[in-house]
Amino acid sequence: MKFYSLNNSNVQASFKEAVIAGIAPDKGLYFPEEIRPLSTEFFENIDSYSNHEIAFKAIHQFVSADIPDQVLKEIIENVLDFNFPVVEIEENVATLELFHGPTMAFKDVGARFMANCLGYFSKGENNEVTVLVATSGDTGGAVANGFLGVKGVNVVILYPSGKVSDIQEKQLTTLGQNIVAMEVNGTFDDCQRMVKNAFLDTKITDQRKLTSANSINIARWLPQLFYFLFAYKQAKQEGKEIIFSVPSGNFGNICAGIVAQELGMPVKHFIASTNANTVVPNFMKNGVYEPMPSIATISNAMDVGDPSNFIRIRHLYQDDFSTIKKNLSSYSFSDDATKSTMKEIYSKSGYVTDPHGAVGYLGLKEYQKSNPDVYGIFLETAHPVKFLDVVEDTLGLSPEIPPQIQKVMGKEKKSIKINSYEGLKSYLMDS
Repeated sequence: MKFYSLNNSNVQASFKEAVIAGIAPDKGLYFPEEIRPLSTEFFENIDSYSNHEIAFKAIHQFVSADIPDQVLKEIIENVLDFNFPVVEIEENVATLELFHGPTMAFKDVGARFMANCLGYFSKGENNEVTVLVATSGDTGGAVANGFLGVKGVNVVILYPSGKVSDIQEKQLTTLGQNIVAMEVNGTFDDCQRMVKNAFLDTKITDQRKLTSANSINIARWLPQLFYFLFAYKQAKQEGKEIIFSVPSGNFGNICAGIVAQELGMPVKHFIASTNANTVVPNFMKNGVYEPMPSIATISNAMDVGDPSNFIRIRHLYQDDFSTIKKNLSSYSFSDDATKSTMKEIYSKSGYVTDPHGAVGYLGLKEYQKSNPDVYGIFLETAHPVKFLDVVEDTLGLSPEIPPQIQKVMGKEKKSIKINSYEGLKSYLMDS
């Protein structure tokens, strides 16, 4: 299968070429030339398949031209060695827990899949690849863990100083080896802008082979469809319509879920739940896309003022506003509403959500006001302990620190502080 640039469909690449490049030469995002639905029989009998078998069937058409079946099976086994449980919270409301991986965030799946693909592609190659990534929180830790020690791959992670949680910062600044953390005096949008500028800078790209590990990279983005299928497998019931509410920042996760729907997953609707960063909720009201500076919130992984992947969602629906509205809703919620909801969920059920999950719950409940009979699944995208200060302040309790987090707590932070793009360029040119 070929992948084409959303800026120009004549600009095409293989899966391997698209993964290594990260972004098309014309700076467009890559998109698969087709999405072939899986059989109705597959979805009717999905509970008879293992997660590994489901993932293989779902991703095969996109990667088979460049990754042999046996290698793909091995990659999937390496990536999916933890669980994705759907946990009932209340009647018609459940959460999909995506925090059982090595860095306790949903991005472990995409980061590991991409790292395994690049590791396979780099075998026998002499040229090193530099993975350049901006993070608003969890991407950095997941990418750092996924690529740690991968031969032929160096990783440079940009994160906004003081705007990620302490645990998130530890996860991306303490590993060493082939992982370098750059602490930016600015916002996530500044970090993302610097990354995009580096890809445009021929003085850098003539000297270094760059790729991105943000969800603009198809190997980071597409495998996120796996756990929507795993959730459907667990939740499907006769006579119940299923919807997903996805806490959304850069919109790669919810876009992958929509791809799972395009593969034939019988899901009625998607909800993009956001914090005070309201670009997409505003678009859903008037059909006008207007980026804005990001706003800092307690759900910091969603603090994005110009979500890169929303263009993929618009493309999936041929940029037809009425079709988008039929399949997607989007609501925004304040920090105060998020904290109140964390308290409410804990009071009613004893379940501890992180602030992103609480935003997902809020979006689901908003949709159910006019659609009360649907079975809703909101995504719990990170373990509450990763936002310890918020959880302690809001709920007055301290979650037990899991082993995955304990192992980084005592390590020394190492970061390179930069104030501008020139700091990043200087590092990439001189190191």
